Amino acid sequence: MNAAGLLADQRRYFGTGVTRAAGWRREQLRALLRLLAEREDELTGALEEDLGKSRTEGFLSEVVVVRAEARYALRHLDRWMAPERIPVPGGLQPGRAWSQARPLGVVLIIGPWNYPLNLVLAPLVGALAAGNTAVLKPSELSPATSRVLARLVPEYLDREAVAVVQGGAEVSTDLLAQPFDHVFYTGGERVGKIVMKAAAEHLTPVTLELGGKSPAVVVGGDLRTAARRIAHGKFLNAAQTCVAPDYVLTTPAAAPILADALATAVRDFYGSDPSTSGDYGRIINEHHFDRLVGLLDGGTVVSGGRHERTERYIEPTVLRDVDPGSALMQEEIFGPLLPILEVGDLDEAIRFIGARPHPLAAYLFSDREEHLREFTDRVQAGGLAHNACTIQLAVPGLPFGGVGASGTGSYHGRQSFLTFSHVQPVFSKPTRMDTLRLAYPPFGPVKRRLLRRLL
Repeated sequence: MNAAGLLADQRRYFGTGVTRAAGWRREQLRALLRLLAEREDELTGALEEDLGKSRTEGFLSEVVVVRAEARYALRHLDRWMAPERIPVPGGLQPGRAWSQARPLGVVLIIGPWNYPLNLVLAPLVGALAAGNTAVLKPSELSPATSRVLARLVPEYLDREAVAVVQGGAEVSTDLLAQPFDHVFYTGGERVGKIVMKAAAEHLTPVTLELGGKSPAVVVGGDLRTAARRIAHGKFLNAAQTCVAPDYVLTTPAAAPILADALATAVRDFYGSDPSTSGDYGRIINEHHFDRLVGLLDGGTVVSGGRHERTERYIEPTVLRDVDPGSALMQEEIFGPLLPILEVGDLDEAIRFIGARPHPLAAYLFSDREEHLREFTDRVQAGGLAHNACTIQLAVPGLPFGGVGASGTGSYHGRQSFLTFSHVQPVFSKPTRMDTLRLAYPPFGPVKRRLLRRLL
């Protein structure tokens, strides 16, 4: 791959103005929808090969999400593209002002391995809606999905505007050395720092969708409902989800009840032996498997805990008696281990969260409105959800992104369009009468009084 040549080719194509037309943008979004519909079996099959995802889970957690984004963009594209009138102060009249969204140019989208279809194509929806060309770099750790994207994307989308580049870290390094107009990266904090540093060499703006230890706070409501919703959000994709609840904070009275209810929810979802369930996935590779198994001694296993390296299988596991200083609580788990920690009340839970880096998501389970108000007022996180986990991402109009260590920038819905656009201000003033003469020097006493009165 010649990264510099690829960028030059796309920049030339962008310069023709083809991608700026609303018709081209709609055509690409519709083509993406056709790809998802006509090649669903190939896409979900690749996800199954890479991650052990069932075809149904792959459809619900990846295909449906991208489809919803593309449909939402098509419905709202005309309004997003329309210039927005801005009021002009009386002292600058006559005059007109407006802002207009213009495409950034050529953008680079680097995807992760955990949702290798969704988290490549969902950002692409925003890039295409905004009128950009794009280079897609899927993760080499999900090779089946990477291959199917490299094969299918050129069949459906404008080949001169969208390219898929496969390869490992060296390919990403070559791409990041180029002066793209925007870099969109989803992944871990360590590589996110590398991406930001490389982009800074060209003053290239970045969107970093990272992660963090997203807490679930349970201080009220029906505990068994909370357990089912937490278990669903946690163990989807074998808990390899950036917004999965990373740990639970609850009261001493609720902790044992919640632990039992979580174990029951796991049995209800995946049976008494989840290794035989067609709906439960696998860890991406042996490296991550070994890392996760090494965390098991960070607490007392109260359910689950079985694992098999050759299958990259780790059973959904709930732990109690967890030391907040243990390795289990120092970095994002990103696997099917769920620690339960005890706190006295909501206030203590919020202080626990606030003493740590800002998470990508934070979840509150309680039926009391005053709890929700306090949680939303005091918890700093990329996003919040009340009595639900992870499904907030299925709302296309809700922006999604991190804050602090969990990321910078956001996307989904209109925010995707804005992320890949420059909102350009324009001011226009006629010359038939020079109403600016009052602002020209020299400034005598009469002019000064008039200017102060006007401004």
